[in-house]
Amino acid sequence: MGQLQDKYKSYREPQKFMEAGVYPYFREITSKQGTEVTDIDGNKILMFGSNAYTGLPNDPRVISAAQQALEKYGSGCAGSRFLNGTLDLHVQLEKELAAFEGKDEALVFSTGFSVNAGVLSVVVGRGDYVICDDRDHASIVDGRRLSFATQLRYKHNDMEDLERVLQRLPHEAVKLIVVDGVFSMEGDLANLPAIVELKHKYNCSIMVDEAHGIGVFGRQGRGVCDHFGLTDEVDLIMGTFSKSLASIGGFIAGDKDTINYLRHTCRTYIFSASNAPAATAAALEALHIIEQEPERLEQLWKVTNYALKRFKEEGFEIGDTESPIIPLYVRDIEKTFIVTKLAYEAGVFINPVIPPACAPQDTLVRFALMATHTEEQVERGVQALTKIFKAQGIIK
Repeated sequence: MGQLQDKYKSYREPQKFMEAGVYPYFREITSKQGTEVTDIDGNKILMFGSNAYTGLPNDPRVISAAQQALEKYGSGCAGSRFLNGTLDLHVQLEKELAAFEGKDEALVFSTGFSVNAGVLSVVVGRGDYVICDDRDHASIVDGRRLSFATQLRYKHNDMEDLERVLQRLPHEAVKLIVVDGVFSMEGDLANLPAIVELKHKYNCSIMVDEAHGIGVFGRQGRGVCDHFGLTDEVDLIMGTFSKSLASIGGFIAGDKDTINYLRHTCRTYIFSASNAPAATAAALEALHIIEQEPERLEQLWKVTNYALKRFKEEGFEIGDTESPIIPLYVRDIEKTFIVTKLAYEAGVFINPVIPPACAPQDTLVRFALMATHTEEQVERGVQALTKIFKAQGIIK
């Protein structure tokens, strides 16, 4: 055996849960993403584990747009955007995203993770400061780690703690506050109005990750920044295509000078192959549908509010969620896996959330809604989970 094999042969944590029969990851799906999916055994499962808030991954218009792009442009660009990999389709999507988010310009990346990892690694540097909520997404964490800026954190949504951090920093130094608009596990929103007040008080800039806000909040699903009417106060807006936009990829939007700098310095943009044509076209078509069908957003909130009401009625602990992401707290790692397994056997697909995605005492299962869910489907999910949580002694 070599050194790496010797180092990792003792890593057996996943195998413990496999042997216990409660391992909850890499469950194979053999159908399109929808409110119901088919598993490897041919069973129909209610899908409450998806981020497809708009319900568009299997929309015929999105699929057709991807097929047409595949025919016209081929399967890939075989190069980076910086060199031979820029299509007119990429440029069109960037222009429309910039307009959608109310910013000068936008850059499209191959993944959402690479947006945060790449942008944060270069937009702040030595002598600068990057300040993050301690529940920001892992891509934000990795991005700030790659930066040469001084890294600081504040307690989740604790504005007093954020101000305590900012008070110690030089007034004239570049200070970037980076925050999730919607926190992906707990479903609560960043206190953006208060963050903007602190921006002006302490001479800061703000970057908001709208991965779980686009297609959900704001006018025509523009996101949390628009929801609060604070788009102009936010310097950089990031988003992904893998949730509401039914594809894969991501973008950063901001003023023309900052975007120009990122276009020529951001390593995850310059040194990554560009988005596949089919993925780009799918995201563009999904964006058009979101803009043209406000009833889709209305339906998402209808089923979300129904689910929130029903879980509260049944006595679930759901925290401070204000979104289609509903955390059902279990507060025990083993029971979190057991609940996930029992729910799957009952025909309900949910996702477990354990460390490092949360604190050890905050383990939960994540129940997420799509615009295409019906109240009847939600009710079936609530009833199945109520029975399981009661049997496990989690709720009375």
